[in-house]
Amino acid sequence: MASELQVGVIGCGSHAESHFREIAEEPRLRLAAIAEIDTERRERAAAAHGPDASFGDYQEMLQKANLDVVYVETMPGHLLPIVLACLEEGINTSVEKSPGMNSGETETMAAAARESRGKAIVSFNRRYYPEVLAARREISERGGAVQVGATYNKPLTRLGHGAMADVAPAPVICDAIHHVDLLRWLAGASEGEAAGVVEVHSVVQDGPRPGAHRHNAAIRFDTGAIGYMASHYGVGYRIQRAEAHAEDLSFYLDLTTRERRIERYAAEGGDSEIEWTGRPERRPLDLDAVGGPGYNETRHFVDCILEDRTPWSNLDDAIETMKLCEAIREGSG
Repeated sequence: MASELQVGVIGCGSHAESHFREIAEEPRLRLAAIAEIDTERRERAAAAHGPDASFGDYQEMLQKANLDVVYVETMPGHLLPIVLACLEEGINTSVEKSPGMNSGETETMAAAARESRGKAIVSFNRRYYPEVLAARREISERGGAVQVGATYNKPLTRLGHGAMADVAPAPVICDAIHHVDLLRWLAGASEGEAAGVVEVHSVVQDGPRPGAHRHNAAIRFDTGAIGYMASHYGVGYRIQRAEAHAEDLSFYLDLTTRERRIERYAAEGGDSEIEWTGRPERRPLDLDAVGGPGYNETRHFVDCILEDRTPWSNLDDAIETMKLCEAIREGSG
């Protein structure tokens, strides 16, 4: 394998931009090719990011470009055949969320990944935020999470209905999945492993306006942690927050903007006499212990490729996140 991994990107819309940025910042990667059916979008991406070649057909790119890694950045309804084609070629493949329209499509991708010489990662990027990793590390040192929670709110959405229904499932599956997955990750007991789900109780309300959706769920994980997920579309603003609690330790994470804000609270003194300050601790998180402030999913994926390790958010694991999203959406209990 060359000293620089040769990268292709399929789909050059808005979801691809963060990946273009991470590829450019990763010295072990070189942007070799892009594929995009929309001519104007393809030309704009080629001018902005400078790939060695650009294609209107992803299949032509897979055959002509000698690629080590492909990022598939399309809508969920288009992912399955493209991901399968990449894995069949033995190419390491990054899959945009949600990994398909339903958990059945995710299972099909996962089966192909097991037979491929290439590795696959799902773009659940919240798992790889250094602040999340540092908080998770401290929680693990306290015996693991006892309670986790997430809020993922946005204004009205076109996802999952009307013309978008064929290419995107309900927004809690194809969009709020980021924080559904984050709950599993924060509740996980083992390093690099997310928690399994034991029980889900969910209340769902759609409408009355098209694109308005409300989801409130209580979840029990196999690690013993319990959690809540609140996701509402058709409200006033895009808000993305999470919290995680261990014994005598609490983290509140505001992930709404790139300047992520974390509050840490700890109680000391043992079971008989807990001292409590009521103020957030100003001690900085130990980001160096989890890869440094620049750590992200792309760096993790490259490490896994070069060191022959399984990515944390692999397709087999993503099946469980998809099934949890579906349970929340169905209003099961």
